[in-house]
Amino acid sequence: MKTLTLYTIGATLLLTGCTKWLDKEPIGILTQEQVQVDPTEGTVVTGIDNAYRPLSYTLNLFGNWDWTGGLVIRPDFLLEDIAAGDATKKWAPDGDQAWMDDVANYNFTAENGAFAGIWKFNYEGISRCNMAIFQLTDPETRAKINMQEDKRKQLLAEASFLRAFFYFDLVKYFGDVPMVLKPLKDFNEAYEVAVKVPKAQVYDQVKSDLQEAINGFPNAKYSNQSEKWRASKGAAIALLAKVALFNDNWKEVITQVNSLDQLGFYGLNDQYFDAFDDTKAYTEKENIFIYDHEPGKQPIRGNGFTALMGWGFMAPSTNFLTEFETGDPRKDLTVNTTDQAIYKLLGAQNGNYKGNDNSPVNRIYIRYADVLLWKAEALIKDNQIREGVILINKIRQRARGSNSMVLPDRDINITDANLAMQWLQHERRVELGLESHRLSDLRRWKIAKTTLTAMGKPFLDRHILFPIPQAEVDKTVGKIAQNEGY
Repeated sequence: MKTLTLYTIGATLLLTGCTKWLDKEPIGILTQEQVQVDPTEGTVVTGIDNAYRPLSYTLNLFGNWDWTGGLVIRPDFLLEDIAAGDATKKWAPDGDQAWMDDVANYNFTAENGAFAGIWKFNYEGISRCNMAIFQLTDPETRAKINMQEDKRKQLLAEASFLRAFFYFDLVKYFGDVPMVLKPLKDFNEAYEVAVKVPKAQVYDQVKSDLQEAINGFPNAKYSNQSEKWRASKGAAIALLAKVALFNDNWKEVITQVNSLDQLGFYGLNDQYFDAFDDTKAYTEKENIFIYDHEPGKQPIRGNGFTALMGWGFMAPSTNFLTEFETGDPRKDLTVNTTDQAIYKLLGAQNGNYKGNDNSPVNRIYIRYADVLLWKAEALIKDNQIREGVILINKIRQRARGSNSMVLPDRDINITDANLAMQWLQHERRVELGLESHRLSDLRRWKIAKTTLTAMGKPFLDRHILFPIPQAEVDKTVGKIAQNEGY
């Protein structure tokens, strides 16, 4: 079946009036992965494997060192950690990659590659998921493939989860976005979907996809024992809780985290660093959803972000480092300022992978400490302050280990919800620092403007959303409307 991605809308529109774009190849032009005339079980599995790829830190998935296009590497570290002031672009400013500085300094323009990059990574993933979902649900295609039903249900669950993940990322960053739910057969279909839909509708689809995933996954920690990196029932439940968190649906957050706990698969590791330690992948109990990088593969699927750290990218800011309480062990486990090594992101408490463009270090998207703090926040917001603070203390107890002289428990008897939220916000920052959550946290807490202004960043009301990439607006002749203020 011949299909089109959202990006191939541009091909027709360019030929019908936008002559300034005639010399450019449309982003997302048809690939062999998206044109499968005679699908087999093997090509369907490969298609879903490829749908995971936009979540990786593998270099140059969609370009050839296209830095300014935002395509060298998935740019979430820039949009979350650097934009929020927890990190700076480099340990020593040198003018390299000025478009990153524009993001850090809130000189947001619709032409900036950071926004085009995250848009591209997510919609490419959605396109691949749509193809897989079609092939796994279309009666004619199913008859051709003749796949065993349990395997079909699991693969459909994976594709549904991934599509939900990509759309959640888009709506979180851009608000209203175009929603494409099937492979596009022709340019008329492509043109019809080139319009933003309300974010509430996108969230409804995300929840629907996640419920499909939950129903389809086996009731096991790993949906595939030989490939433990694949999405699972626990990952789908956790993401459903996160969606509820971003919609201030506190009781639903609590319900979903309770459902996750009932599985009995996850918990806090005894040692804080175990979740990041490359040698303990799949033996620790905290990570719920990761991207599994593997060196020595063709096509390449190693972690290239570790190479950027060899060039000095991603330095912790002074503001971030001073957030840690005196003696908090997490500070030294997160970063070694003397050696300029961010241990969390290097997968080891050394610099062995620094400069490696094909390392095995996994990208952690959801871990249990994060989920536990979602529940703590929801409890506080639901006026169950004592219960929320108890969960904050669990995080602190694990962090301090046997050192009773640091990180004392917070007072569980307080009745001040604002103070409890301040404790929660602090704990999220130091527990999850440099894991690409910070700006989204500030935005949803509605404290981004005050927090970032105090840090000297010129945050304006329009910055609550990122601009739609201008190329997408232009290629659809404005049918995809620009976000307000850009």
